[in-house]
Amino acid sequence: MNADTLLHYQYQPALQPNEKTQTMIFLHGLFGDLNNLGMIARAFQPNYHILRVDLRNHGQSFHADDMNYRLMAQDVVNLLNVLNLQNVVIVGHSMGGKTAMTLADLAPDLVDKVIVIDIAPVAYSLHRHDQTFAGLFAVKEAQPSNRQEARIAMSTIIKNEGVQQFMLKSFDPQSPDYFKFNLTGLLQNYAQIAGWQAVNVDKPTLFIKGELSDYLQEKDTPTILTQFPQAKSFIVSNTDHWVHAEKPDAVVRAIEKFLA
Repeated sequence: MNADTLLHYQYQPALQPNEKTQTMIFLHGLFGDLNNLGMIARAFQPNYHILRVDLRNHGQSFHADDMNYRLMAQDVVNLLNVLNLQNVVIVGHSMGGKTAMTLADLAPDLVDKVIVIDIAPVAYSLHRHDQTFAGLFAVKEAQPSNRQEARIAMSTIIKNEGVQQFMLKSFDPQSPDYFKFNLTGLLQNYAQIAGWQAVNVDKPTLFIKGELSDYLQEKDTPTILTQFPQAKSFIVSNTDHWVHAEKPDAVVRAIEKFLA
């Protein structure tokens, strides 16, 4: 490992630390960056050190042709080793949740507890993000010079304004793909991102589901319990896949209760 393949991160020490203070790691979802879970992270900073990470091919972290959950989890393990962190609590949303689950399987000695937000340890449809990719490549093709031009190009395919706004947070006209994330690399590796290799994690694990989201389903329960025998679940009412953005207070309360 060299400095070029160390993940970009932000570390914030706890406001009220003691000798037992743990570090909470926050891992974002597909097309995101380390800012996505910031509101949740801030709620825990009084009593936890906070480590927010840009996963490979996202944010300010390195771009790579290869991308799967073992590699992504190892990236985080490498960062933990450099920062000399152990006994961590990992919080991951969506793709970040799958990375967190894999990390707990790959390096159980580094992990105390796992919190997975609206994703299951299963493979998903290879067409779930077809429209999103089409909208993002429409931006690249239009070669916009500013965010408004990018929004116009994107809106021909992506009609949801919330999705538009989320994607445009990563707009970067200086990038070959016009986004901070590695758009071409993400499309090439989408089968790996949607897929899953079963794990065996005997750690306390909380699965938080958005009630209206179809990412975590009742039929997934036996699969979850096979891979995570200590799993617990919490459903946040009237929320979709972005449960932590829609009802952050409810997510924080669920995590606090789980950690207590």
